[in-house]
Amino acid sequence: MDDAGTDVVAGGGYPEACDTPARKLLYDLVSIPSPSGEESAAAERLVDFFEANGREAWIDEVGNVRAPANDAVLLTSHVDTVPGDIPVEVRPAPEDVDELGATDVEVGEPGEPVLWGRGSVDATGPLVSMAVAAVETGVSFAGVVGEETGSRGARHLVDDRNAPDAVVNGEPSGWDGITLGYRGFLAGTYVNTSESGHSSRPEPNAIQHAIDWWHGVEEAFTPTDPETPVFEQVTTKPVSMDGGLTDDGLAVEAAMDVQLRVPPARTVDEVHELAEAELSTGSVHWKEPIPPVMESPRTDLARAFRVAIRGAGGDVRLLRKTGTSDMNLFAAAWDCPMVTYGPGNSELDHAPDERLPLSELDRATTVLADVCRDRL
Repeated sequence: MDDAGTDVVAGGGYPEACDTPARKLLYDLVSIPSPSGEESAAAERLVDFFEANGREAWIDEVGNVRAPANDAVLLTSHVDTVPGDIPVEVRPAPEDVDELGATDVEVGEPGEPVLWGRGSVDATGPLVSMAVAAVETGVSFAGVVGEETGSRGARHLVDDRNAPDAVVNGEPSGWDGITLGYRGFLAGTYVNTSESGHSSRPEPNAIQHAIDWWHGVEEAFTPTDPETPVFEQVTTKPVSMDGGLTDDGLAVEAAMDVQLRVPPARTVDEVHELAEAELSTGSVHWKEPIPPVMESPRTDLARAFRVAIRGAGGDVRLLRKTGTSDMNLFAAAWDCPMVTYGPGNSELDHAPDERLPLSELDRATTVLADVCRDRL
């Protein structure tokens, strides 16, 4: 890594191990709380970083950080994190497995410096590696907001600019892994109302209708082969339910929030229709869906990652994720090669012991810079 950004400081002193531009920027950004809807301070810090390194950058109308340049590659990751206060500190990876964090995930070589804090993995680590690589190579960058709560930043980005030549989306894959596939996402709220009556009556009320509908949805998407990988399944999850007598006591109401994950082998429309087919009463108010994505491992971009990772001494891992990311939206809108990449172990996403070995940040930044130079 060159010396780009060594004069960029916001927040005073740094731990001794934070001795490179990437490590300093990571420490700063993890130290700035940025849960969805509260990203402005972190966004301003990113703008400062780009401007200090001679790059034009600004915050757009929805809060995204925009630093356009060479569109051979667009590096983009999200600025927001989930809520959670994890004290920010750098300390050595433990020698003893009994000293691991709450999730019992081993990261880093014993004794090497590890940065703890909310967002260090999801996705401030990937965000920082991309910002530094963009400065080093002169490619385009966008830090988007609201990924954890509906992807408003990514939705605005695809509406507001043309497709780049390639996209690298930032999420934790490990420095030696690239993610090519994500399931889609369909969320909705079932609502129903029934007349009130004594609980001894046999007729089902609105709450029972909600439960019956959801049981039907679960059965409709239960795989016939129990060995079917999760990535290839439609998985169903109720996430909240409210119900009971109305204030006037004349009716029973029910509302159930539900989520379905959609594999690339199926379409969101197909899953929507099958879920609706289980309705006998009531209705579902569906939110805007996110389609699934599965990119080819044989694109020039994927090849560049394989070369860069092997050049850094890694064994390449090709990943498919059971969740959903902004790459789903980019793939639906832009016809160009893309992958998702970034430092960090995704088992620590949203975890109470979220942490990132600083050496992993360094390796990922090097890989990203090599990939971008290959595309220029």
